[in-house]
Amino acid sequence: MTSTVQSSPLSDRVDAVLPKVLADLAALVSIPSVSSSPAHESDVRRSAEASASLLESAGLSAEVVAVGGHPSVIAHRAGPAGAPTVLLYAHHDVQPAGDPARWDSPPFEATYRGDRLVGRGAADDKAGLAVHLAAVLAHGNTLPVSVTVLVDGEEEIGSPTLADLITTHRDRLAAEVIVIADSVNWAVGVPALTISLRGVLELVVEVRTLDHPLHSGAWGGAVPDALMTLIATLASLHNPDGSVAVGGLVGGSGATVDYDLERFRADAGLLDDVTPIGTGALTDRLWNQPSITVTGLDAPAVDGAAGMLSAIARAKISIRLAPGDDPEHAEAALLDHLRFHLPFGAHLTVTRGASAHPANVTAPHDVRTAALQALQLAWNGTAPVEIGCGGTLPLIHLFHEAFPEAAILVTGVEDPDTRAHGPNESLHLKDFRNACLAEAHLLRLLAHLSGCGQLGGTEAT
Repeated sequence: MTSTVQSSPLSDRVDAVLPKVLADLAALVSIPSVSSSPAHESDVRRSAEASASLLESAGLSAEVVAVGGHPSVIAHRAGPAGAPTVLLYAHHDVQPAGDPARWDSPPFEATYRGDRLVGRGAADDKAGLAVHLAAVLAHGNTLPVSVTVLVDGEEEIGSPTLADLITTHRDRLAAEVIVIADSVNWAVGVPALTISLRGVLELVVEVRTLDHPLHSGAWGGAVPDALMTLIATLASLHNPDGSVAVGGLVGGSGATVDYDLERFRADAGLLDDVTPIGTGALTDRLWNQPSITVTGLDAPAVDGAAGMLSAIARAKISIRLAPGDDPEHAEAALLDHLRFHLPFGAHLTVTRGASAHPANVTAPHDVRTAALQALQLAWNGTAPVEIGCGGTLPLIHLFHEAFPEAAILVTGVEDPDTRAHGPNESLHLKDFRNACLAEAHLLRLLAHLSGCGQLGGTEAT
C-alpha cells in the first residue's frame, strides 16, 4: 500500500465527517450511563435517547427498545435492492468512574489531551457507536449495503436481557454479517481483528466463623476469624508462580503472536521488580488460559478498625474462562476447590453473579479477508494482526445462537493504553480515525462479496 490510500475519496469523506462525529462522541461521554448503578437509571435512558438521535441524524430510522432491562437502540437504513444486511454493534452503557481523585480530568467530561480523548466511555464503547456513525456518514447517500445498528444498554453488566431483546426483535436484527466494534488493537498504529475472547464468571464468596464479632485480645489465637479464613481460602486459588491452581478449568496455548516483555511491562504499568504471573507465552496467559481476580472485598476498613475478630467476610472474584470452557463447568470446579481448601470448618456461601461464554470467532475466509484488507487500507498499508482478547463479549455467544449463518467480525477501537474500566480511560484519535475508515471500507468490500456470491456462514463458537 502507498500513501495515496490515505487521500482516497472515502478517506476524504471520513475526514470531513470526523469533527462532527468527535463532537457527538464528546456529548455522549458527558452522560454518566452507568448501567450497574440504580442511581444512574435515568442517565442510561438519556444516553439511549441521545444515541438514537445521532443515528436518526445519520439517516437511519432509530427506536429506543427494552425488554425488562436498560434501554437499547435499534436503527436501520436500507441499502440497494439485493444488498446484504450488516449489523453493527456497540454499547452505550459504561463502567462506574470510581474515585474521581484518580482521574486527571472529570470522568464524564470529554477532554483532549495530546493525541487522546479522555473520559469514561470515550473508548469503551461509545467510540464503537461513533465508528458506526462515521462509516455510514462517509458513504453519504450511496450506502453500499443495508445497515442495522444495535446499541446495547447493558453490556457492562453482562447484557442480561439481550437474549430476550434478540428474540423479540429477531427479524429486525437478522443480518449476513455482524460487526462488533468493542475490542482492542494490537498497538497504537497496528490494527487487529479479534478471533477469540475469554468468558467470565463472577462469584461472591462469603465466609462465616462466628455468630457475632469478638474481642481480638480475649479470643485471638484460639478462635478463627472470618477475614483470616477468607484470605487463606482466596490464597489457595493461585500457585506460587501466580498461575491458577483450580483443577478442572480449561486452559490452552497456541497464540500465533507473542508480547515483547518490555512492551508488556510498559503497557501494563508494572512497577520495577514486579514480575508477570503464570507460565507460557504472555499472549497465551492473556487469551488462552483462565485467570482469577479478587475484584472486591468486604472487610473492616483500616481507618477506624476495632480490635476484633470478624464474624463474616466476603469477596467478589472474577474468573476469566479460556475458549473451550463454559460458566457451568467452571462454577462446579471453583466450588469444589473452595470447599476443599476452606479451613477450620468455616461456613461457606457462594452466590453466582454475571457470566458469559468464551468464544472462538472465525468468519468465512472471504469475509475475514475483506476485514483484514479494510484494516490494512485504513492503516495505510500496516498489516493487521489476528489476536485473542482476554476480555469478554457475552453477546457473541448470543448472536451465534440466534444467527448461526451470520459471519461475525470483532474489531477494535481501543489500544493497550486505553485503560478501559479504569481511571483516565482514553481513545487514541488517529487510530479512531483509522477505525472509522476501516469500517467504511468494510461496508464497500462486503457489498462486493455479496455481488460475487461469497458471503457465507460463521464458525463462531
